[in-house]
Amino acid sequence: MGRTLEDKKEIVSELKELLSEAQLTFVIDYKGLSVAEITDLRTRLREKGGVCKIAKNTLMRIAVEGDESWQPMQEFLKESSAFLVVKEDVSGAVKAYKEFQKVSKKTELRGGVMEGKALSKEQVEAIGDLPSKDQLYAQIAGALNALATKVAVGIKEVPSSLARGIKAVSEQDNDAA
Repeated sequence: MGRTLEDKKEIVSELKELLSEAQLTFVIDYKGLSVAEITDLRTRLREKGGVCKIAKNTLMRIAVEGDESWQPMQEFLKESSAFLVVKEDVSGAVKAYKEFQKVSKKTELRGGVMEGKALSKEQVEAIGDLPSKDQLYAQIAGALNALATKVAVGIKEVPSSLARGIKAVSEQDNDAA
């Protein structure tokens, strides 16, 4: 039984809403995945703030039509497409997909779109190699902590070096007198 026009309109508006909140969307060919595997992929993505949406290419084509941010996705719309839509942790979501792919070995990453630009499969995979937001925060905190330690040590040194300086000046004065 085919979908009604109302159903299709609803799916298109759902896709538009999903995309409106996304930073990155990448497209995979999901042919051959079981329901359990799709559920596994969805769970892995959800943990990273991503959504796996399966929709007909024609409906996604309508959803991105005229939207400069997402229109480049049209080049990836062929055969069976699943759309991995990521709101926040783009690197974490790509990592989650790559880990899923290692286990299932059934999907194929076609490419993606970020900030209005089409990304090749290799570019999307490279995003997965970037540090996550949490890792970046940890690195920044570590760098700030190290800097604070250096500053504290430097500040602690000021009084003793100042005292040595005053002592040296007073000894010079005594020698001169």
